[in-house]
Amino acid sequence: MSDTRRRVKVYTLNEERQWEDRGTGHVLCCVCSSVGSVLLESRISPDTAYQKQQDTLIVWSEAENCDLALSFQEKAGCDEIWEKICQVQGKDPSVEITQDPVDESEEERFEDTPESGHLLELPPCEPERLEELAELVTSVLPSPVRREKLALALLSSGYIRKLLQLFRASEEADDRRGLQQLYQIVRGLLFLNKATLFEVMFSDDCIMDVVGCLEYEPALLQPKSHREFLTKTARFREVIPITDSELRQKIHQTYRVQYIQDIILPTQSVFEDNFLSTLSSFIFFNKVEIVSMLQEDEKFLTEVFAQLTDEATEDSKRRELVNFFKEFCAFSQTLQPQNRDAFFKTLANLGILPALEIVMGMEDVQVKAAATDIFSYLVEFSPSMVREFVMQEPQQADDDVLLINVVIKQMICDSDPELGGAVQLMGLLRTLIDPENMLAPASKTEKSEFLSFFYKYCMHVLTAPLLANTAEEDPDLTEGAAKVNPVCPGALRFMRRIIGLKDEYYNRYIVKGNLFEPVINALLDNGTRYNLLNSAIIELFEFIRVEDIKSLIAHIVDNFTTALESIEYVQTFKGLKGRYEQEKERQSRGFSRMSRYQICIRFKTTFGNSSDQMRKNRILCGFLCLHTCIKFPSVFDVGKKSDFCCQSKQPYTF
Repeated sequence: MSDTRRRVKVYTLNEERQWEDRGTGHVLCCVCSSVGSVLLESRISPDTAYQKQQDTLIVWSEAENCDLALSFQEKAGCDEIWEKICQVQGKDPSVEITQDPVDESEEERFEDTPESGHLLELPPCEPERLEELAELVTSVLPSPVRREKLALALLSSGYIRKLLQLFRASEEADDRRGLQQLYQIVRGLLFLNKATLFEVMFSDDCIMDVVGCLEYEPALLQPKSHREFLTKTARFREVIPITDSELRQKIHQTYRVQYIQDIILPTQSVFEDNFLSTLSSFIFFNKVEIVSMLQEDEKFLTEVFAQLTDEATEDSKRRELVNFFKEFCAFSQTLQPQNRDAFFKTLANLGILPALEIVMGMEDVQVKAAATDIFSYLVEFSPSMVREFVMQEPQQADDDVLLINVVIKQMICDSDPELGGAVQLMGLLRTLIDPENMLAPASKTEKSEFLSFFYKYCMHVLTAPLLANTAEEDPDLTEGAAKVNPVCPGALRFMRRIIGLKDEYYNRYIVKGNLFEPVINALLDNGTRYNLLNSAIIELFEFIRVEDIKSLIAHIVDNFTTALESIEYVQTFKGLKGRYEQEKERQSRGFSRMSRYQICIRFKTTFGNSSDQMRKNRILCGFLCLHTCIKFPSVFDVGKKSDFCCQSKQPYTF
């Protein structure tokens, strides 16, 4: 369908009161469908309360704990569907909400009240009537019907702006009691949970006065300084000038509303779960709109990347650019999956990964932390995209400046005593080298290619600290001393894990490098002490015996039997030697039978199948079998006068 007026995004509210994207489609009366599927099918109910927000949103609830929202691409499409909803419910399309869901007892309580069909009567907006208004606002919060009537009354008379004018006058007169009453009123207006009120309260000319009212909490001896923080401390910095005034206004508004929700208002758990759900929705859809507007401005993003990668850019400027991208990526999490994919692909095409190489190598701790957060967003989005970039780097750069090596060095050299950054980078590195999440399409084996790359270009960087700690012997670790090298238990656990894989590739490497020698030396140096090191080493060899890992058993017995003979308090090493001797005997018997079979088959091939040749064949086989009998007595019973030739199956006489 080419009609963009009815193009919408479908959202549902989850248990954490966060909006989740369900997809993009087109509205067909009461059905929302995408290409080839139906995203949502909903019948317009005469009793359902539908709410129109911000000109392009329609929000409603279909069942208990099932909140839905349609975000239209164009205002005209939203207006068209809103008119159909109002037509079904017999409402005027000029209203912002059709009705509120109420239970039967509440309907019965108000159906006979004379004022139930009219707007609530508000007291005059005067200082001496503020207490009365505060009580009215508090009293309507439990009732959805009365909350709606109060919201309509406030909007119809322009009452909110009158209240804010009264606030400015009370602040100039230092009327502390009046200011505290205004705090109660404004906070109650927020808990009415009405998007139409939020649009007025959070407009440019009202929002700072709303914040001002919320500074005068009655429980505080001195008012807070929220406005001072928002206007002086939290200054808006444009890393690149934003020419779109609507976008700039939306950014300011979103930050201030988020501040009200997170800093000024009490925790939501103190109140009903749905009291501030509309406020969360207001912030959510604002962020979606901001990301969409920035992403569509190609000149803006191109200029940002140009300055970020320019060597002439000052460190302070680059810090601002990195922080901008961090916040930009955080906002992108509000996008639906298809748009989020396009967003990160756009960043990748513009060069976000080469830029991260530069900023992660800077000494500024804040810059490195922000760059790590950006890198985590990219790895979470697509590990394959990061791997593909990394494997292309050796053609253009030295090993030391490869992105993945920069990440490893940052992990190793984390200056945080709590190792917060190191733990985060360790998780990202684990994700990148985890074979389980590597794709293997027919045209490209990602697993083998990336792991080969990693072992060739990165493994030496990852293992450098371990090798440095084990390169020289610690003079304090003298022979027979009670002190144990702290590296030893970790190295032993690592070797145990490798052997536990029972992979002959690793076993051959262990044998070739004679890696059991330091393990056995540690066991002998430990002496007769019965400690963790002793138990761990004994368990390692016991595992090899029980699992009958033949290549390792042969290596241990051939090279260390003499050294281990003195250990008699466990039967592990005698058991290893027993396994070794059993295997040699088995191989000896198997070789005897194989030798006889191979000799006969070879001669059958040499001679033909004619009668004369068969006769010669039997004679020769008799001599050969006699030779085999003498050399390997266990194969034949030489006391017999005759036996069958192993090739011709005819008897012959010795």
